[in-house]
Amino acid sequence: MRALCYHGKQDVRVDTVPDPEIVNPRDAIIQITSTAICGSDLHLYDGVIPAVAPGDVLGHEFMGRVVETGPHSTLRKGQRVVVPFVIACGACYFCGKQQFSACDNSNPVDKQEMSETLYGSPMAGLFGYSHLTGGYAGGQAEYVRVPFSDVGPVVIEDDGLDDDKVLFLSDILPTGWMAAENAEIESGDVVAVWGAGPVGLFAAQSALIMGAARVIVIDHYPHRLALAKGLGAEIVNFRETDVREALLEMSGGRGPDAVIDAVGMEAHGFSVDNMLDIAKQKVGIGADRASALKQAILAVRKGGRLSIPGVYGGMTDKFPLGALMEKGITLRTGQTHVQKYTNKLLAMIAEGKIDTTFLISHRLPLEAAAEGYANFKNHQDDYTKIVLKPGMES
Repeated sequence: MRALCYHGKQDVRVDTVPDPEIVNPRDAIIQITSTAICGSDLHLYDGVIPAVAPGDVLGHEFMGRVVETGPHSTLRKGQRVVVPFVIACGACYFCGKQQFSACDNSNPVDKQEMSETLYGSPMAGLFGYSHLTGGYAGGQAEYVRVPFSDVGPVVIEDDGLDDDKVLFLSDILPTGWMAAENAEIESGDVVAVWGAGPVGLFAAQSALIMGAARVIVIDHYPHRLALAKGLGAEIVNFRETDVREALLEMSGGRGPDAVIDAVGMEAHGFSVDNMLDIAKQKVGIGADRASALKQAILAVRKGGRLSIPGVYGGMTDKFPLGALMEKGITLRTGQTHVQKYTNKLLAMIAEGKIDTTFLISHRLPLEAAAEGYANFKNHQDDYTKIVLKPGMES
C-alpha cells in the first residue's frame, strides 16, 4: 500500500509499505477514505517530538470503511467509521473513568519506559505519533490496522453525512470541545482563546455553544481570524495590538474568566523569552516554546480557569508559576478523551448544531501529502485544513 512516512526533520514521503494485518482478535483493518493533516503533525514534521523513527507512517485523523475484522471486533465489513486518534482498551481503571487518553493497556509494555521516564507515567497509545505513544502506524495511508476496534471507532450510518462533516470527530472537534469543557464555561463568561488554528476555532465554537457571552480569539493570520469572526468570536491580532491591554479593556478591567491555550509548543511571537525558546528548540536544548501559555496565565482574571489543549512535549523555562499560584488559577489539560465525546458531537453534527466543513481549505490526493505538509507549515493563513484522499487523482 501507499503511505506517508517520516524520513527526518521536514522530510516526509509517500512510500510503498506492507499492507497491515490482523494481529489481535480485537483488531480491524480500515480502508482510508479521508485523512487530514493536523497541527500536531507539524510538531513531528519539525522534529520537536522525540522517538519518531525513519519509516514511521504518520497521521492520526482518519476515517474509512472496514475491510477486515478480527473475531472479537464488533465492527462489520463494509461499515463506514471514524477512528479516534486515542487508542483505548475500554477495560482499564482509566477507561472506566472515561479518561481514555490515559489508558493503561494501549501502549505496548516495551514502549512504555520512554514516556514513563519523561512524564512519570506511561502514555496511552496514539496513531502515528511516535514511539512514545506505542509506535502505531498512522492513517495517512491507504489502509490502517485499528487495535481495540470494539472500543473506539464511530460507525457513521447516515449516508447523508459525508466525510467532510464527520472526519474531525477523530481529533480536533472533540479536542476543541474538551478544551472548552475544561475551561468550565459558565453563562455570561468572557473567554479568550490563543490560536485560530483548527483546535482554537473549534474551542471558540464550543465555548459559544456552552453559553459564553464573549469569545475573543488571538492570532496574527488574517484569514484565520476572519474564520473566528465568522463563528461569532471577537478577534485580536497580536502583531498589531498589546494582547493583555486589549483583554483587560474587553473584560471591564478584570481579565477573561477563562483562557484556552490552543497554540502549544511552537508559539509565534517576538518577545525576548520566546525568541530564546525558539533558539533553544532549534539546537535541541529546549523542547517547548510557551509564550502563548505564559501570556494566558498573566491575562486571566484572579480565580479564573486555564485550559490547555495545545500540545507540549518537554520542558520550558521562565514559567510564571508564581502568577499561576497567587492568582488562584484552576488548570486543566491533557490529551483528548475522544471516545467520551464522539456520540454527543455526532448527534450535534447531524442536527446541524455544529459545522466542521468551514475549516477545510484544501483537498489533495494522498500522493501529494508531502506538498501538503510543506504548505501547511509555510502558508498557514491559506492552508487552514488539508484533507488527503487516497485514490484521488492529481
